[in-house]
Amino acid sequence: MSFTSDLKVKDSAAFITLAGELDASVAGQFKETVEQAASARPSKLVIYMDKLDYMASAGLRVLIFAKQKMGVGVSIYLIGCQELVKGTLEMSGFHQSVYMQDIYAEA
Repeated sequence: MSFTSDLKVKDSAAFITLAGELDASVAGQFKETVEQAASARPSKLVIYMDKLDYMASAGLRVLIFAKQKMGVGVSIYLIGCQELVKGTLEMSGFHQSVYMQDIYAEA
């Protein structure tokens, strides 16, 4: 399955939608999307992961990069993680530095 990483910026939030399989061969594409999102200087980054079927360690490295690139003042939300992806995030401990939710409701 192919991989897509789409960005939308609305108000003070950046929204990234991931779909497919995130491995080393496409991690650069995701990193570019994160860099574009960071350039918008959002107060929160929302990453929809419900269509992400698989994430290798390269994807986790980009998520760590996103956390560092956005800075401490930016909240990161991972929405709709499938069990396989959620397991990777929990085993690494990364889930403790972001908000993981089934759905995202704007306040």
